[in-house]
Amino acid sequence: MVALFVRLRLTLMANSFKRSVWQLIGFILAALYAAGLVVMAVFGTVVGVRADPHITTDVVTIVGAVTVLAWWVVPLFAFGVDATLDPQRLVTYGVPRRSLLAGLTAAGLTSVPGFAMVALALGMALAWVREPATLLAALVGGALAVALCVVGSRAITTALAPLLESRRYREVLTIAAFVPIMLVGPAFAWGAARLEEGGSGLAEQIPALLEQVARMAGWTPLGAPWGLAGSVHDGEWLLALARLLIAGFALGLLWWLWDVSLARSLVSPPTAGAGKGRSKGLGWFDRTPATPAGAVAARALTYWFRDPRYSGSVAVIPLLPVVLLAVGGGSANEILLILAPLTAWILGYAISADISYDSSAFALHVATGVSGRDDRTGRVLAVGIPGLVVVAAFAAISLGVTGRWDLAPVVLGASLGALGVSLGVSSVTSARLLYPTPKPGDSPFKQPQGAAMATMISQGLGSLASMVVSLPYLALAIAALLTSSALLGWLTLGVGVVEGVAVMLLGIRWGARIFDRRGPELLQQVMSYA
Repeated sequence: MVALFVRLRLTLMANSFKRSVWQLIGFILAALYAAGLVVMAVFGTVVGVRADPHITTDVVTIVGAVTVLAWWVVPLFAFGVDATLDPQRLVTYGVPRRSLLAGLTAAGLTSVPGFAMVALALGMALAWVREPATLLAALVGGALAVALCVVGSRAITTALAPLLESRRYREVLTIAAFVPIMLVGPAFAWGAARLEEGGSGLAEQIPALLEQVARMAGWTPLGAPWGLAGSVHDGEWLLALARLLIAGFALGLLWWLWDVSLARSLVSPPTAGAGKGRSKGLGWFDRTPATPAGAVAARALTYWFRDPRYSGSVAVIPLLPVVLLAVGGGSANEILLILAPLTAWILGYAISADISYDSSAFALHVATGVSGRDDRTGRVLAVGIPGLVVVAAFAAISLGVTGRWDLAPVVLGASLGALGVSLGVSSVTSARLLYPTPKPGDSPFKQPQGAAMATMISQGLGSLASMVVSLPYLALAIAALLTSSALLGWLTLGVGVVEGVAVMLLGIRWGARIFDRRGPELLQQVMSYA
């Protein structure tokens, strides 16, 4: 049965490559990237074991613990659980639950992260090839770590499925998941700054600090399997036994949690419940112009306020001031001045997947003959007008806090340029580069097959296009900051506004042409994701 699940998973993966060459390209690029990371990690471990095995085992334990944690947490908000072998689709086949769990676990390894984890565990274990006992412990620890990654990821996401029936819970979990991830970068920046301030004295304390952190991580299920080899190498057999028991007990507990959660979900799968209460009036349709573009804008605004898939894409914005303050060392320095331009780019690019989010509702646009110009214009207005208010407010706040009102033209020019450019580019990419997204009513954490690769490619191309188009006003902004030239600052404002408006209008026009030419094809592609 396990072999059948693996074969089915590989067959579905191969079929997805045949349907979309972009998924194949994305898979190859991701595989090459993962292979590079694995080679560097294995090489570093082998060299480190020869030079200083104690520090190496400490680093492996800490990094390994972070890796396991990432496997448990990241699927909740980044790319979602891989739904290629969704258990809900296998209910009618009467597969025994134990066979289903074993098959899904093995199938979970047939992905780029799964392949990478297996290769990483084997490669790092070979660093102890001269010590048979330590090599055996490293192999056992690596196997436990890989199992904890796969089983823990599935168990946590399956157990949290009932919470995702509620829109409020989804929004809270989305924000809660973003907070620690957003603070990782600032934490590293703060640590680097403290290290630089401390000089050589602080640098000498790093080995002792690593040992303390590794010791603590080694007593958790996250780091216990990775520290198993180090314990055997040091002859600490009781510690090795304790870490083995911790990892084994955690794996058993996660397996039990997954079993119970899967049994519940197979009997009563989570579904999106109807909203409580009754709406009064026409909502945004009463507040927008009675035109096709106004109707599209009203529909889009309704989604932005009621659909957690939309709100989740901009949930990071309220955290940006905190992140920038942390990066700046806790003081209101000039790094806050990028708050408004960064917010503008995020808001403008938020509509890059609008058609995919529509799912089957996009048939309404095709059936009623909505023109591409009205569709593109309505979606831009739904984000552009509120986004303009938010960006202006963030610009005023950042300028007021830093006291650099002399840079107002530079900040406004970069912000308005970023908003217009990203809206224009998104108007084109959302009509040309479609990719699977969560269906309406589904958890925003759950993505259909092939979503991760297609999303990375689409957003990467869109970001690259936005960066290239933004070069004129960005170059002026950088020059104005470096030279403190008021003239260049006002030129940045003028070029940013003109370029932003021009790119936005051209993007709407270009996206409209694509929409009009490929409307039925877009509908067919969107329906294939349903």
